[in-house]
Formats: sequence, structure tokens, C-alpha cells
Amino acid sequence: MAAESAPSTPLTLPVLPLDDEVVLPGMVVPLDLNDNDVRAAVEAAQAAARSEPGKPRVLLVPRIDGAYASTGVLGTVEQVGRLADGDPGALIRGRGRVKIGAGTTGPGAALWVEGTRIDESAPDPLPGHVTELVKEYKALATAWLRKRGAWQVVDRVQAIEDVSALADNSGYSPFLTTAQKVELLETADPVARLKAATRQLRDHLAEQDVAETIAKDVQEGVDKQQREFLLRRQLDAVRKELRDLNGEEQGEESDDYRARVEAADLPEKVREAALKEVDKLERSSDQSPEGSWIRTWLDTVLELPWNERTEDVYDIRGAKAILDAEHAGLDDVKERITEYLAVRKRRSDRGLGVVGGRRGGAVLALVGPPGVGKTSLGESVAHAMGRKFVRVALGGVRDEAEIRGHRRTYVGALPGRIVRAIKEAGAMNPVVLLDEIDKVGSDFRGDPAAALLEVLDPAQNHTFRDHYLEVELDLSDVVFLATANVLEAIPEALLDRMELVRLDGYTEDEKVVIARDHLLPRQLERAGLAKDEVTLDESALRKLAGEYTREAGVRTLERSIARLLRKIAAQHELAERKLPFTVREEHLRDLIGRPHHVPESAQDPAERRTAVPGVATGLAVTGAGGDVLFVEASLADPETGAAGLTLTGQLGDVMKESAQIALSFLRSHGAELELPVADLKDRGVHIHFPAGAVPKDGPSAGVTMTTALASLLSGRLVRTDVAMTGEVSLTGRVLPIGGVKQKLLAALRAGVTTVVIPKRNEADLDDVPAEVLDKLDVHAVTDVRQVLELALSPATNGAAPEVPVAA
Repeated sequence: MAAESAPSTPLTLPVLPLDDEVVLPGMVVPLDLNDNDVRAAVEAAQAAARSEPGKPRVLLVPRIDGAYASTGVLGTVEQVGRLADGDPGALIRGRGRVKIGAGTTGPGAALWVEGTRIDESAPDPLPGHVTELVKEYKALATAWLRKRGAWQVVDRVQAIEDVSALADNSGYSPFLTTAQKVELLETADPVARLKAATRQLRDHLAEQDVAETIAKDVQEGVDKQQREFLLRRQLDAVRKELRDLNGEEQGEESDDYRARVEAADLPEKVREAALKEVDKLERSSDQSPEGSWIRTWLDTVLELPWNERTEDVYDIRGAKAILDAEHAGLDDVKERITEYLAVRKRRSDRGLGVVGGRRGGAVLALVGPPGVGKTSLGESVAHAMGRKFVRVALGGVRDEAEIRGHRRTYVGALPGRIVRAIKEAGAMNPVVLLDEIDKVGSDFRGDPAAALLEVLDPAQNHTFRDHYLEVELDLSDVVFLATANVLEAIPEALLDRMELVRLDGYTEDEKVVIARDHLLPRQLERAGLAKDEVTLDESALRKLAGEYTREAGVRTLERSIARLLRKIAAQHELAERKLPFTVREEHLRDLIGRPHHVPESAQDPAERRTAVPGVATGLAVTGAGGDVLFVEASLADPETGAAGLTLTGQLGDVMKESAQIALSFLRSHGAELELPVADLKDRGVHIHFPAGAVPKDGPSAGVTMTTALASLLSGRLVRTDVAMTGEVSLTGRVLPIGGVKQKLLAALRAGVTTVVIPKRNEADLDDVPAEVLDKLDVHAVTDVRQVLELALSPATNGAAPEVPVAA
């Protein structure tokens, strides 16, 4: 802190105002005498000095926005003369701080004020922290002066020992603002003033370091761009000289693309669009991202086979032979492909290849349970037609851009899967398999199934427009094969554009043929076995298909064969079995265990599900094909008072309504059917469908529930060899249902020999293979009374019916 001292003698001085400028003690500044205020103050000081010893004195006071500061600096006029520019001026040195008091009078036109000198002495000796502060300030000032190249000033600053003079030396700093200088002027304590000056200098050096770093980074970036530009120009010049030396006439990249577009066999509109993009490429710079987009787009367009087509094989007999050799059964699909080829051949012979801009493509939907060969059928169709084959997996696709492509403005944009399939095939008429079309989903990114509407519409797809290409692509000559497991999952508008072909599953005879001719040779090769080392007897294959697997397709059958061959190979390596070996029916249990699906007819009569009244066998269609469905019914004890109908088994609304209809029919026609319907008034009825974890719905179980309830009330068992399907009405009419072929195949797999179907479904028997009908006794009925007559066993004479009671 400043040392205490006696008050100084008041000073009377002329005011020399400094507009937006500050002079600190110790500073020597030149002032222009052309300024009236400056000239008046200097002349007044000179007039006063004539009567006083010493140099003329003035009071330097900052005037900020017209207001005077409360503290000024006593200044002496060192010299009056000419400035460097020739104007009259005065050289004034700051001597010390003065506290400004009241105004007074004096000679001349200047403003005179009274003031008091401010004591600026520092403590002696200096405390340790002040000494460290002095060192820090000198180090910062030296660093700043060296950056500016002011080496001659460094020594002068280092030589200053007085704390007050050292702090006031910062008044020469050009980076200080007027407000910062005023702060230093009005700070009387020299230590506090030095702290403020040190802080200001430190902040300025930090800002300067950041500014220098930014400037360095910018300069490096500019230098890099200039260097890259120069090197690219040099590289272009070297390439040009090499081309001239070798006699080549290849131009720039844009000229190369232009030549490629003009040489390519493109449709006219596509050529025009490509040349427009080449023009944009010529105008864009090398560093522009648009140039990269254009080059990628041009590469995609030039790689597409716009006018490439494979010649169809019009050997109809040969194509049919290929389909028969590669797939057993599936007669509907084979006939449809044969018809398509025959029509194509006749159109080609008569010059009708293109009509109205469209060609003769085809869109088929192969719908059936898993494992029936839908996917592999696509390769066989392409083989039979002599076309390229491409598979497009649609399972789980939820983005519309996967079908139509992305807009080119997006980063990483690509054409859609349809365009990529054409590009992969290398021809405009491939066979494209749209696999698992029923597994397509939709979310906030759009609905891919809606994007497929144009692709699969034969009337529109000759002008298909991909979002990435933005030019028309002719898909009318493509054969689209779509596969699905569940027909209901395909949108109605999309299904309307496709020709539906159902694959309802294989018969047991077809499975044996497939296993013998296709599955067994493939699995022998995978197991490292020769054809003559292991053979499977037909009885073994039939048992594998009938009792070890129960499915519409053949995937599980193939896995069972693979497991069997692995077992034999392992036993041979362990010296437990010798090769060659013939697998017969009796060997299966030892090799792969017990059968998993024993037909109901093969079980002991006492262990069958229909061994008690109230159980009937129905037929249903699931996503895995047809299946048998057992219906169980029971009556509650009258003492419980639980009247009404209870349904279990995870049933849908339609199936629940069918149960209500069946119960209402029996209540209203019980006397006619000789059933004790009085039991239905006071006792609760419970109908259960086993496999409760599987959702079930549909009206086709109506006759089955009616038969189960009739069996429960009459005590007559339902025949084990009878299965049934059909919707029942309140009047007892049996109404038609769907999936007759799949249900009959399921009945045959389950060992059922008699099947009851609605009379109006009799025409559907034309789709059922003859070997299946030969093994089944199919009854077409119109009334539920006929069903009961066929399904219920004769009543036992003299024996009271045993009615199951619910616990």
C-alpha cells in the first residue's frame, strides 16, 4: 500500500483535455498545437512560467464522451516546435497523478483548476509477493516486446525498479483500451496498479496466442489447397504430355464420360439424361461433392444392361423335363410356366414381341407352407427358360427406399433392390424371385409393399422409375416370382397384381420320391459318403416321412436324413458298423430314436383321444400347412351351478361364435336328434381346443364342435378314423370352407381314412392328387345330421351313456 504522507500543497494548473486519450506518469507524448484546447493550455502554462521557476506545467485530463475524469496527470512542457509532419506541436512529459479539485482563474483562455498531488510511493523494502509480481510483469512485457521485434525497449523495461513507474509503463501499450488506461490512471496504489497492468498484459498475450493459432491453421489450410491445386495442374500437364507422346486422344474425365455415354447402347431418354449430367460434371470443380454424385450416378447408368436380353429357350418339352427332374409334384406351377413359355413362343413366331411398349412378362405369387420348395423353384424356372436368376430377400424390409432407391442428394445413396437385381443379372429379362414378400413391414420410413405395386403391375412396370436413377426402366420382360407363407399377410392391392399359385404341400409318396432323388444324394455328399456306401430302403424313407416328421414341406425330412447319415458315418469311424449298409425300417429306432408322430389309428384303442365321448377330430390350416385339430367337450356338475358356455384354447371371435351356433343348434334340435338336451339347461358346457398356446380362428371347426357336443350328450364315441371340416349354421346346414387340399393332406399324414367335407367344396377335390383320394374315403355332406351319422359310433344297447364331467 502507499505510504502515509502529509497532504501536499495544492496546485493551480491549466487543464489540457485529451479526447479519448490517456497519458500516464512517465510517458512523453507529442501534442498538436493546432487543437485550440491544447494551444490554450500550453500558452497559459508558458505565461504562468514566466513568473515561476521551472518548466511550464499543465494538467493532462482525459475527456471521455465530453466528461472529464476525476484524476489527471501533472505534465511539463519539455519543448515547443514542429512535429514530424511540420505542424506546430509540444512535447509533454507526465510527472505524477493529481486529484482534480475546484475550478479557478488564471491567465490565458485555458480552464484552470486546483489539484492535489497523489502519493504514489511503494513500500520499502518490497514484500516478497510484490517482487514476484514485478518479475512476472517484466517477463510478460519482454515476451510481448520480443514478438513485436522491439528489442531496444526490452532493456529499458528490465531496468525499471520502481513499482509505480513499471505499472505506468504499460501506458505505451497500444492494445489497451481507453477504459483500461483510465482504470490504471485512477488506481493510486502502485501495487494494485501493477496487478491490473499484469492482468491486462496476460489476457492480451492469451488472445494473441489464440489468434496466432487460428491464423496458422487457416494459413496451413490455404497452403494445402494451393499445393494440391498446383500438384493437380502439374499432374494434368504430365498426363497431357504423355498422351501427346503416345499419340492418344483421351481428354479429361468429363470427356471420357461423354465418350462412354455416346458409345453405350442406351435408350434415347436415358442418353439425354446422361449427357445432361455430363454437362454438369464439366461445370463442377474437382473438389465439389456434386461431382462425386454425378460420377457415381453415371457409373450406375452405364453398368445397367439397358438393351441386353437373354434368348428364351422355346423347347417346351425340354423345359417341362427340367422342371420335372428338379422338382417332384407342384404340377400347378409347372403347368403355368409351361403355358407361359408356349405363349411366348407363339408370340415370337408371329412377331408380337412388343405390344404397346410392353413385353410379355409374368408375375406369379407362390403361396404355401415352409419347406415345399418355393425358393428353389425360382432357380428351376430360370433354368428351364434359359434366363438369369436373381433372388431378392424381402424378409424384414421396412424402408421404402429399399425398393425405390434413395434420392441422389442423400449421402451414400443407392438404387433400389429391383435396379440392383437387374444390374446383377446383366440382362433386362431375368427371373427375379421376391422371397418372403409376406414378411415386408412398414414404419416411419414408408411402406415397401406399397412401393412394390408399380413393380408388380404388368400394365405399369414398363415405365418403372427408381428414385435414384430418375429415368424410366422397363421391367415388363422380367418374370417376377413372389413367395409367401401366409396369404392373408399380403396387402390386397398387391395380391391383385399377381397370379396366385398355391403350393399346399407334398403327399407321402411325393416326399419319398423327393427324398430318394434329391435329398439323399445331397446329404450323402455333405456327409462324405459315396452313393453305394449307404442306401435307404423305401420303407425307411416312408416311415421317416410319416412318423418321424409331420410337415407340409421336406425340410425336417432332410434334417432327419442328414442326422441318420451322420450317425452311420460316426459309427463307421468308430468301427461299430461296416459299409456298405442298407437302412431299413427296423434300423431307424436304433439310429435316430423313437418316432415323434405316431398316427392316432396306430395307438392302442384305450389311449386314443377319441376313446371317451366328447372328443372329435377336426382339420385346420396353419402357416405350416394343414393339421389335425382335436376338440374336447365336457359338462360341469349340476351342483356347482356354473351354467353357460366356457371356451378355452386361445380362440378368435369367429371360432367363439361357431361354438355358440353349435350349442344353439343342439338345444333347438336335441329332441329330433334323440339327445338329452335337458342337461344343457342347468349344467355348464366347456369346449377346449388343445395346444392352447397357438392362436386359432375361423368358422371351419363348426361341425367338429357340434359333433363333439353330440358325442358328449349321447355318450357315443366319435370314430377314430374320421376327421371333419365345415362351417355350421343355426339350421344345421354345412357351409363351405377353404384349404380343402391342405386339410386332406394333413388327414392323410395323421392316419385318418375318412374325411367329411361340405358338399359345396366337392369341386375342390379336383386339386387333390389322385393318390391321396385313393387312400381317403371322402364324404361330401350338406347337413350336420349326416355328419353325426357318419362320425358317431353306434350306441351301446342297454348301456347308459357316460358323460364326462368337468372337475
